[in-house]
Amino acid sequence: MANLLQAISNIIHSPILDVVSYYRGRNRINAVGDALEAFIKDAFANTLNSDAENTNTYSQVFSYIGNANNPPDLILKDSDAIEVKKIESLKSQIALNSSYPKSRLLSNDPMITNACRNCEDIRWTEKDIIYTIGVIRENKLKLIWFIYGDCQGYFILNNVLSVLRLKPA
Repeated sequence: MANLLQAISNIIHSPILDVVSYYRGRNRINAVGDALEAFIKDAFANTLNSDAENTNTYSQVFSYIGNANNPPDLILKDSDAIEVKKIESLKSQIALNSSYPKSRLLSNDPMITNACRNCEDIRWTEKDIIYTIGVIRENKLKLIWFIYGDCQGYFILNNVLSVLRLKPA
């Protein structure tokens, strides 16, 4: 079973720093954010430096591979959800695309698709979520963070959301 520690180990042992050129050269991406997402997918699937598309390996590792409009980006089989975010510098804001940070991914979240909700044989109600934030500057991966959603408190998120709801549009 794939997990965060294995993904980190795969990244450490991978010589891929120019992620954009690497994935563009294999005709697998169109945008910088897509390159980071493909890199993270390969890190968890242990397919970094593989020339093949790895569709079979992905289906063994992931129960869900998302789309650009709904969270999450990936779900590991019987395990965590993964949301990938790209920034260009430490001072950049993270684009949340109408999906505020969550401490956990809930199956009743209106933002997720039915395909996501029903991606596993056993119905799930909640999953831990890993936010993967990568700094890509000049097409090169400079920094990467893996942050579990529950590392910040539930009450902090709710307080922020309450304040945002009170502000006029």
